[in-house]
Amino acid sequence: MADTVSTVITDAVTQANVKVLAESPAMSLSNLYQTISQSLSLSAQNAVTAQQQSNIIHQTTTTQGVSLIYSIDTTAEGDVTGKLLRADTADVLANVLGVVNALKDLK
Repeated sequence: MADTVSTVITDAVTQANVKVLAESPAMSLSNLYQTISQSLSLSAQNAVTAQQQSNIIHQTTTTQGVSLIYSIDTTAEGDVTGKLLRADTADVLANVLGVVNALKDLK
């Protein structure tokens, strides 16, 4: 067995090692760029989702607020009418009867 190594083999191994060493910075930077771009795109996606959810909440609260505004008078009238109908005093019932008869005459 020979104790010397062929110069062709040492040149091939040296060139392979140099190639690996030369490509390492480029590979590490490409991995870094991919990680950063993925993180930024995920952040943008989360921002869009949060904005959509916020818009849904704002629409819901606006709808409930408008519904509440429109139902205030109806609720107050219903409450007063209910109190009048539950009243047992003769003068209140006579007033209600008078209002009903006046409304009939308007038709």
